[in-house]
Amino acid sequence: MDYFLTEDQKMIQELAAQVAREKVRPVRAQLDEQEAFPWDVMKVLAQSDLFGLYIPEEYGGLGGGIFENCLAVEKLAESCIGVATSFAASGLGAYPILLYGSEDLKKKYLPLIASGQKLAAFALTESGAGSDVSGVKTTAVRDGEFYVLNGTKQWITNGGEAEIYSVLAITDRTKGPRGASFFVVEKGDPGFSFGKKEKKLGIRASATRELVFQDCRIPKDRIIGREGLGFIIAMKTFDKSRPGIGALGVGLAQGALDIAVEYARKRVQFGKPIIHFQAIQHKLADMATKTEASRALIYCAARYMDTDPADSSKVAAMCKVFAGDVAMEVATQAVQVLGGYGYMQDYPVEKMMRDAKILQIYEGTNEIQRNIIGQELNKEYGRLKESFF
Repeated sequence: MDYFLTEDQKMIQELAAQVAREKVRPVRAQLDEQEAFPWDVMKVLAQSDLFGLYIPEEYGGLGGGIFENCLAVEKLAESCIGVATSFAASGLGAYPILLYGSEDLKKKYLPLIASGQKLAAFALTESGAGSDVSGVKTTAVRDGEFYVLNGTKQWITNGGEAEIYSVLAITDRTKGPRGASFFVVEKGDPGFSFGKKEKKLGIRASATRELVFQDCRIPKDRIIGREGLGFIIAMKTFDKSRPGIGALGVGLAQGALDIAVEYARKRVQFGKPIIHFQAIQHKLADMATKTEASRALIYCAARYMDTDPADSSKVAAMCKVFAGDVAMEVATQAVQVLGGYGYMQDYPVEKMMRDAKILQIYEGTNEIQRNIIGQELNKEYGRLKESFF
């Protein structure tokens, strides 16, 4: 379908697709098997200026928005969402600084992130705090010209590889959700170390590690915004990043569909290619229709989100929940179309099926996304004066 992309947007697509085709696809199986972080690919993406798509020109970026970033993420994800997640997670770590950071913080960190010189990461999750942000235990205590952080973060994407971390910590537990704050912590800060690297079902090229803070002292000016804004910053960041999760889902679904169609055209059973059997045609038809529906939602929503609408949370949640579920379904059906071959590592749909599951889990489970959508609908209809009965 023609989504009326500008010439610049088409160039972004083509560039990301070229990187995926030439640099990601040949090594995706090796990266998955070795659980190796794709530093070589990250360097190529940096040289291609793709890390700065959503960052304003004044901070070294290209001045695009969520939509442009989604275009690049989607094309990378067609080959490997482990690699694409490593790329996208740097944006997740950058958004708190971009949205709420002081001018000094923006000037110091955003050019480094935009150039790809340094990767960023977003650190919220803990053993007792995932969907429930109020369960965060990590603390930040003011001590003169410093804040002192103590606690452990769990399952942090780009953990150990990134050099810039946006970290949520409690500054005043008596204030509940208003007692959380965000800070910039740098790799190498005294008292900041890394725990184990997790072994995962999928996206194995993406690094997932613990972050450990033991009397970690950072300058007071590294607070993002002001004390008490932590919860708001987290929610606003997710509003910006969740369409990107949807784009990961679209890319994975498209990659799985392409392989399934190619296989069905070549695989001969009972004297003819299996794509001529109605059972296979119907599977492929549903896969293609749902993939395109996901793409239409993500593109439309991303453009809309770039206008900073009032209903950001609902729209962002719809992106993640729909595209994530579709990616899981399409990848599973791709394995089914390939049959025994699909279950083997010789074909990438086995990996795609493992990878797809995370799209229904990270950055807020799809159950939480449905809660958000339902809550927003309740608010919207509560404001209506018209009766539908």
